[in-house]
Amino acid sequence: MPFKGAFMKLYNADLSPNALRVRAVAFELDIDLEIIQVDVFKGETRTKEYLALNPNGKVPVLADGDFVLWESRAINAYLAGTKPEKGLYPTDIKQRGLIDQWSYWQAIHLGPAMQRIAFERMLKPMFGMGETDETAIEPQLKEVSQLMPVLDGALSGKEWIAGDLSLADFALASTFMYRDPCGISLAEAPNVDGWIQRLEERPSLQKAVEPVLSFARK
Repeated sequence: MPFKGAFMKLYNADLSPNALRVRAVAFELDIDLEIIQVDVFKGETRTKEYLALNPNGKVPVLADGDFVLWESRAINAYLAGTKPEKGLYPTDIKQRGLIDQWSYWQAIHLGPAMQRIAFERMLKPMFGMGETDETAIEPQLKEVSQLMPVLDGALSGKEWIAGDLSLADFALASTFMYRDPCGISLAEAPNVDGWIQRLEERPSLQKAVEPVLSFARK
């Protein structure tokens, strides 16, 4: 399918880690998206018009002309395919296998646990949904303590998780967006700490995170 970048629209919610990873990849690829804000809390993902784009009623959604795609990792693979020279999702099957491995690992294991902690420790009090219930996230805290050494070991001696900077780094990075306000320490994961700091020095991630920081400063 031809690249129709001028028509690309991203239906976005700034606080969503899923939308964050798409923004970061798009900025890394120098793709100029029209970002359309969707207010999840006001039910804008449940309207008839939005459900026609994504029947799941979630963000993000990418519209490239009349082509519509949801699920952030699928969107990022599509975006990377429009700029293959950037190398974020190379055609080498071994490299792509590693990228997929870590992207799925984040999606299935580390990501859900970290997001549940973020909801309980940060989002609930922020949006008046009740006080933090530490007992509710005991399983997730235990899971994170078991998973973090896996990532730390995999990053030993490496700058990026799959060798070169890739979609997997951005997928994993979105997991750590709220680590400080959620009290997730990386003191015992020095390789993870160094890796996320390198990634956060990139202008693409800084630009993607800025709306989140602006919201937090309000």
